[in-house]
Amino acid sequence: MNFAQLLFPDFSLILLGYLVCRFTALNRTIWQQVDSLVYYFLFPVLLFHSIVKSPLDPAEASSLIGAGLCLAMSAIALSYSLPWWPVLGRHIDRRDHAASAQVGFRFNSFIALALAERIAGPQGLLMISMLIGFCVPTFNIGAVWPMARHGNTHFLRELLRNPLIIATASGLIANLLGFRMPALIEPTVQRIGAAALALGLLAAGAGMQLGSLRQGKVLGVSVLLCKHLGLPLLAWGWSRVWQLDATQTTVLLAFSALPTASTCYVLATRMGYNGPYVAGLVTLSTLSGMLSLPFALGVLR
Repeated sequence: MNFAQLLFPDFSLILLGYLVCRFTALNRTIWQQVDSLVYYFLFPVLLFHSIVKSPLDPAEASSLIGAGLCLAMSAIALSYSLPWWPVLGRHIDRRDHAASAQVGFRFNSFIALALAERIAGPQGLLMISMLIGFCVPTFNIGAVWPMARHGNTHFLRELLRNPLIIATASGLIANLLGFRMPALIEPTVQRIGAAALALGLLAAGAGMQLGSLRQGKVLGVSVLLCKHLGLPLLAWGWSRVWQLDATQTTVLLAFSALPTASTCYVLATRMGYNGPYVAGLVTLSTLSGMLSLPFALGVLR
């Protein structure tokens, strides 16, 4: 498989978003509105449609979900553990770690959905949607918890109002109840899904920032190694433990090697932490995905 050719369309859209945001009148103010459109409308519709359009076998999906949740918990534990590593810990600022630990395990859902269909077709899209549905709550709790210890945050209410979680949960329920999208609106929903992927990738590029990375180099390198080396290795191990088939293993490995969520810096800023530093890590993680995805899909698989 030619991974450069496979990944080029997605990463070219990310690069295009970065260039358009930096060098045209379509600056960050415009892209903030695009983020909201994708996050609150286009992306939830895509998630719901991806789940309901293919019959779901709970017994068959249970192994993948189990492996995904094990990966999520072990990834959070790995990222949390950095300040307690010998030698490394004394060079890590605990407050910056609380804000940037999330970079070590969260993932970019836009890239996940765009990539899944390329590597495994409609079945891959269904599998990645299930992983998103079950892992997003786990990762969001893991992201908020260390920062919440320094202030009062009603993170449970935020999780319950998350549009991605609502769309995924309702899609799973509808699938199990036998609901299928009416043929009349199917083409419209498909076009919304295509728009969600394209605009989501463009927005991810527009949000990249390379400043504020001069500080906390040890912490930054450690978090990125957890994300782009540690997680693929963990995914490989959990796929063996849960005895996943070839397609499930491919999807889990791709899931583990994704760039981190572009909203990491939004959460850090909103909770009063060093948002620009986290934004820099998000940018490096997006670029690092061009190495970790071929490593996971080409070497480990």
